[in-house]
Amino acid sequence: MAPSKDSDPMTVDFTALRVLRLVHDYGSFSRTAEALGVTQSSVSYTIDRLRRAFDDPLFVRQGAGIVPTDRCEDIVREAARMLDEFVALTAPRAFEPARAEAVVTLSCNYYERATLVPLLVRRLRSMAPGLKLRVITSTVRGREQLSRGESDLLISPVQIKDAGFYGRHLLADHYVCVMAADNPLGHAPLDVAGFAAAPQVVVTYGGNWRSRYLVEMEAAGLVPNMALELPSPATLGAILPGTDLIATVPLRTARFFGAGLKVVDCPFPAPFGIDLYWTARSHHAPMHRWLRGQIAQIAAGMEAGMAADHPGK
Repeated sequence: MAPSKDSDPMTVDFTALRVLRLVHDYGSFSRTAEALGVTQSSVSYTIDRLRRAFDDPLFVRQGAGIVPTDRCEDIVREAARMLDEFVALTAPRAFEPARAEAVVTLSCNYYERATLVPLLVRRLRSMAPGLKLRVITSTVRGREQLSRGESDLLISPVQIKDAGFYGRHLLADHYVCVMAADNPLGHAPLDVAGFAAAPQVVVTYGGNWRSRYLVEMEAAGLVPNMALELPSPATLGAILPGTDLIATVPLRTARFFGAGLKVVDCPFPAPFGIDLYWTARSHHAPMHRWLRGQIAQIAAGMEAGMAADHPGK
């Protein structure tokens, strides 16, 4: 007996594989439907058709959620590669920045929005005014956002070493302490004991992210003397003056507060890197190659400026 149309693997198209990939990444039929703007029954129908085509359940119930089968993992891995390569094939081969009309989604957090993004926006307005930049918050979800196609680029301190992702280093930074200009703690170098005892504003940044200086403190058996917890360092310039509080932030973040706050070395500098990531979807696309080059040039200029301001560091 000839196989039915739904059980013939040759009838599987890229649209169905995209649905499979999203259900796998989201772990949810309803969230996939919401992301695609379709009904949940439409997603269920597509997965049922793929189950027949691949002769595998693909997803099984576990508790309140679903988990992929081993066969599903293999299919999604190969499907993701094919989908990204096909998207890359459809990209225009030529790119003229001044004539470009497109929207690019960049995933990042406060640090990148305060340092790189302003310079990037100015450059785009000058060189490619038709190129629109959409910035979304990554917290610790940047990898998933890239994988699902929710973003085109990710700038983050979170390293991604998985296959299917491309990356390049952009910036290096480390943590410093900021405080009111008249804070007595700013008159001498902070030692470990003085730093741990000082009343501190701890910035959480949201999600499960932990600043690396906190990781180093924990490794030394210490915890900060937290007096205030904030989700972002954006308001430190208004909060710290007139108090005995200190806050620990990256050096480039501290620079944005200007002369109103004093910056001193932190006994837990916790150096870290900021990297740019993308996927095969845009790896060969001329527009994206140009945009990544612009971001790299901006970062190189920032690194050169940091070196000039802090020779020998």
